[in-house]
Amino acid sequence: MGVKLEIFRMVLYLSFPVGMFWVANQPQFFEEYVNKTKRELFPPDMELRRKEMEEFHEQLRIRREKRRLKKMGVDSES
Repeated sequence: MGVKLEIFRMVLYLSFPVGMFWVANQPQFFEEYVNKTKRELFPPDMELRRKEMEEFHEQLRIRREKRRLKKMGVDSES
């Protein structure tokens, strides 16, 4: 009885980590969760959002250019 019990315990101890490793490496179990999370973090590109970002970048570029021109004008007078 003692040897059979020890063999059963050893099989149980070894099969659990191997089983968890197998489950963790099956993409079909996690595919839906991963895709849902990805869509939440990186939503599909919307036309309105893209236009707003382009306008914002253009405004920043104009501000930077004005600041640079102002600085060059001040520097050239000195």
